[in-house]
Amino acid sequence: MVAPQTRLFLLILVAVTAVQPLAMQMFVPSLPVIADDFGVPAGVAQLAFSLSILSMAATTLVYGPVSDRLGRRPVVLAGFALFLLGSLVCALAPTVEVLIAGRVLQAVGGAAGMVLSRAIVRDIYDRDGAARALAYITMAMVSAPMVAPVIGGVLTDWLGWRWIFWTTGLAGVAVALIVYRYLTETLTVRPQPVSPAAMLRDCGRLLSTPVFCGYTFQAAFSMSVFFAFMAGAPYVMVDVMGRPATEFGLYFIPVAACYMLGNFTAARLSRRVGLDRMIVIGTVLSLAGIAAIVALFLAGHWEPWALFGPFGIASIGNGLSMPNAQAGAVSVDPTLAGTASGLSTSLQLTTSALAAQAVGTMTNGTPYPMVGLMGGCALAALAAICVPLWLHRRAVGGAAGTSAP
Repeated sequence: MVAPQTRLFLLILVAVTAVQPLAMQMFVPSLPVIADDFGVPAGVAQLAFSLSILSMAATTLVYGPVSDRLGRRPVVLAGFALFLLGSLVCALAPTVEVLIAGRVLQAVGGAAGMVLSRAIVRDIYDRDGAARALAYITMAMVSAPMVAPVIGGVLTDWLGWRWIFWTTGLAGVAVALIVYRYLTETLTVRPQPVSPAAMLRDCGRLLSTPVFCGYTFQAAFSMSVFFAFMAGAPYVMVDVMGRPATEFGLYFIPVAACYMLGNFTAARLSRRVGLDRMIVIGTVLSLAGIAAIVALFLAGHWEPWALFGPFGIASIGNGLSMPNAQAGAVSVDPTLAGTASGLSTSLQLTTSALAAQAVGTMTNGTPYPMVGLMGGCALAALAAICVPLWLHRRAVGGAAGTSAP
């Protein structure tokens, strides 16, 4: 076992967190090839992506309470067992239906590491230490998708899409062995179990709060912009532009770097500029990037630079807005911060899954279904943030009127 609050222990948490994003993004470039191999429409193949996101949304609400009862370490190990089983099912899938089921199982298992790494951080670090540790873990969640599409594209073009799942399975085995050998149990106090009825009441209380819904759905629609891109861009690159899957992965690297740049800028400037203002700036920037894609495509520039260049700008905008929107959502009611975090994350993933599936279903040999849905989600994100802004302004105005002589 490795002692908590050491550099090696933090590296283990980074590895535990990175497995699921790596697996999810690695197989995205292969979706057009999978659809062709099984002879199914793009919308059916897309279910392997969208249903796995929905399964993550559901398990986000479950893993935390279960680990509070059983401990972090056994639940993480159980999650990796499911992840490995799902990888094996996908690698050997004889039909697209079996592949979809395997992807769901893989996502359910991998989500354990994403959720419980944050819980472990809260177990062992104070507030300042936790902020620093979570920064590294967040970087892992962003860095893994930077390289995953490249690896997935190369494996698809050279060895076939099934090798993606053999590779993710081997990565899962390596991390599972590290967890079994070195991860220390960090939960020392077992809280009293919370009844499902109480959890539902807390969720209902948050959903009846307009400010919470405004921040949550701003983040949800901003995330949906990204997932709509991830769902549609491989088809646009491979089927519309006639480019190999590897090229999609290479173009995606600067997009992920742009999102990291937005995150870094938000971390440095949000306190000075203000949470709400930073969300508005980021949302408008995202909308501008998507508008640029539409303009370039309408002008006949159906080329990778016309898609990935402006989307890099949109990614910077999402990097600015999403962390602030998530912070706003969990700050609405400090007594329900944990519930707010799980509920907002679940709603974000659910909305993103629906957006991804909609893109796959509407694929028609042009880039317009993808960019149209991306633009709609960006507009919805801008409308959502107007709710807390309007309520805050009304509250300030009411307070000023009350205090006036």
